[in-house]
Amino acid sequence: MPSFARELVELLPRARRFAWVLTRSHHDAEDVLQAAVERALRHSDTWERGTRLDSWLFRIMQNLWRDELRAHRRRSEPLEAAGEIMGTDGREVAMKHIQTVQASAALLQLPDEQRAVIALVVMEGMSYQEAADILEIPVGTIMSRLARARARLVATLGDPPAVRAAK
Repeated sequence: MPSFARELVELLPRARRFAWVLTRSHHDAEDVLQAAVERALRHSDTWERGTRLDSWLFRIMQNLWRDELRAHRRRSEPLEAAGEIMGTDGREVAMKHIQTVQASAALLQLPDEQRAVIALVVMEGMSYQEAADILEIPVGTIMSRLARARARLVATLGDPPAVRAAK
């Protein structure tokens, strides 16, 4: 199934980001991603062509991480560097790096269920229904978790500049 494999490879950067948000650990994220890709390849015949591959893979990842948590094998590892941020001057680069680190830290402080909703709806741009299907919860729960997560992030980080300017 060459098109399935190609689509799966194209999805890897997004899947890696979702795994990191779920696990809060680079090492655990790589483990979840690898296990999910292996499972997806092994069970590619169960994916219905015409449906969203990302939703299917993210659901596999969510289930794998739930299984990991249930088995109490979760390891705690420090947050790794947020990565390289490009900019035109040193001050801009430094400020973006600080903001990225602060946002990552705030995201990691959210409860698991709120962090997963933020990852799917905000970071991945999925609809509430798609996120609800992946997490196997009602759409209303998605909405309330998203509202609580956003409120917590604002309380931790403060209002974004655009919101402050509008006030």
